[in-house]
Amino acid sequence: MRDLMEEDKEKDNMNLPAEEQEIDLLELARNLWDNWRLLLKWLIGGAIVGLIIALSIPKEYTTTIKLVSENSGGATGASGGLGMLASMAGISPTSVSGGKDAVSPLLYPDIVKSAPFVLNLFDVKVTDIDDDQSMTVKEYVSNDISYPWWSILKSLPGKAINGVMSIFSSTSNDNTGEEHNLDPFDLTPQETGILNIIASRISANYDNKTAVISISVTMQDPKVSAMLADTVANRLKEYVINYRTNKARSDLEFAEKLNNEAKVDYFNAQKKFATYNDRNHGIVLNSAKTEGERLRNEMQLAYNLYNSTSQQLQVAKAKVQEITPVFTVLEPATVPRKPVKPSKMIIIFGCAFMAFVIAAAWVLFGKSLVRQFKEKGKNQPTE
Repeated sequence: MRDLMEEDKEKDNMNLPAEEQEIDLLELARNLWDNWRLLLKWLIGGAIVGLIIALSIPKEYTTTIKLVSENSGGATGASGGLGMLASMAGISPTSVSGGKDAVSPLLYPDIVKSAPFVLNLFDVKVTDIDDDQSMTVKEYVSNDISYPWWSILKSLPGKAINGVMSIFSSTSNDNTGEEHNLDPFDLTPQETGILNIIASRISANYDNKTAVISISVTMQDPKVSAMLADTVANRLKEYVINYRTNKARSDLEFAEKLNNEAKVDYFNAQKKFATYNDRNHGIVLNSAKTEGERLRNEMQLAYNLYNSTSQQLQVAKAKVQEITPVFTVLEPATVPRKPVKPSKMIIIFGCAFMAFVIAAAWVLFGKSLVRQFKEKGKNQPTE
């Protein structure tokens, strides 16, 4: 009897204009309570589905390293000493200033994800925590990373195509007898996939307020995560140091070359003057004196040039030392013990909530819509 009354009420409400239809919250709550068994079944089913999903997702471990580098104002004392050396050498202090660094720390996230940087990580040796087996990062990503079952089903068509392609490519390789070498300009699909996987698991962040550089690596093996994070941090430091000191080291090499040439010229001039004195000792001829003065002047000029290049060499060395960034490790790499994902409780509660919402929508609106469509189908005249 009650169901008939509810149906009559729903029909009357549907027949009203849209602006006159009202939603009775108490009636909706009563309708949900009357179907609590259905809602409970969907809630439990959603939780079970969430549990299956959570157990199917592999565990991921994240290692974070925090670094801090010197700021631009930290080398004031070094700049003063460098300016003093430059003044002694007769060089303008502005010509030896380090200048502004073109590699801003804000570019560090792009650097660690760039193709050349990631490709250099392919041959890094890592060790699995379970069987203590050593392998390269490329081998680990290719063989040891697991995926949920639904991703495997999704990738089956692509794997089938790649398998067929690999058969033909292996046949051609057997005929040529040549091995494929890693070419950054022309990567194979497999190498491109490995590169994208590694790049997606590496991140860097720079805090403008604290000037702290955070480098994070996420892997399914905690030891591999820690080892690769340490390598990424060291490679990033080397990259920044090499870039910032590239011009200064080039100037240093040129200064060393000039200083060595000036040194050879000075020693040769000194040797010629000494030889002349030994051969013309006691001779008072004007021509001999003129020759002696010329050799002395040449030796003095060679000495002045040698002395000047020596000072410039010291300035170049000081410049390299000044602009070389110093990184301090605030938080070193440690093997993580707790996985960062998957968050099982969030997945379970999320799936249960979604199932409850779907069931509630069906109870409140789905049944009435289906009933309405059926009634419209019955009322349509048959030809």
